Amino acid sequence: MTTSEKKSILIVEDETINLNMLISILGEEFTLIVEKSGLKAIQRAEEQLPDLILLDIILPDLDGYSVITALKNNELTKEIPVIFVSSLNNVEDEEKGFLLGAVDYVSKPYNAAIIRARVRTHMKLLSQRKLLEKIAMLDGLTEIPNRRSFTNQFAHEWDRASRNGTYLSLIVGDVDSFKAFNDHYGHGIGDVALKGISNAIRSSLNRGSDFVARIGGEEFAVILPECDREGGIVIGERICEAVRRLNIKHEFSAAANCITISLGGVTLTPAPQFSQTEMFEWADQQLYAAKNQGKNRLIWKV
Repeated sequence: MTTSEKKSILIVEDETINLNMLISILGEEFTLIVEKSGLKAIQRAEEQLPDLILLDIILPDLDGYSVITALKNNELTKEIPVIFVSSLNNVEDEEKGFLLGAVDYVSKPYNAAIIRARVRTHMKLLSQRKLLEKIAMLDGLTEIPNRRSFTNQFAHEWDRASRNGTYLSLIVGDVDSFKAFNDHYGHGIGDVALKGISNAIRSSLNRGSDFVARIGGEEFAVILPECDREGGIVIGERICEAVRRLNIKHEFSAAANCITISLGGVTLTPAPQFSQTEMFEWADQQLYAAKNQGKNRLIWKV
């Protein structure tokens, strides 16, 4: 395992002997971040977002219970698993730790095999959870983000643009005459076409922050952070052309003899007088205008 692949652990322990023991047990397998105080541990957790936290209960400033409470009340750190490591080994202490959100409780003095096994188990569970979360946010057919993922990303980019006073552009699209395509060529061919269209849209985007999702059967949405109207139009036109270049035969479309897509777009700087719902509706209105004007085109809100 290379260093870049190592999962990270924040160890919060103020006793040098115990700290050195944990470093010796875990240092070869994991990337370790070390803090000796509760307040600094909270700050480091927020800055570096470790995969797992080993947290002593008795610390020189805040106790471990206060630290985990702060972590669980922070949106950035609330999902990080916490294992308590403590010389307090009565049932009441363990129960309190679990009630506050710890995933495990290991008593001192440390047993190397037990520490290693517990940490590995929770790292494996973490990997499985992240995989399931990723799958839940992807469209099963096209393997691009789904509507749930779009909703989350739209809210995130709206809030970010609102804070920073930057442009946000949104495109919604619908494959032209797709019901007729499925009816005449079959749903299997239709699925292949949707995969190709998804890849064409994705390949039309320039930046890592640009985002595409399948939000319905043949409906797509594209979020373009920090993108003005002119930039959005360039991307939208590129998407239309990329779908046409697939040259997927469609003899039953009124728009062309191949599969095409209609798009509607809008750009604004989020502000209190606007809402995400209104922005989506405005883009959707431009999409319907594109459909009514012959399909196979982009219309952007003026």
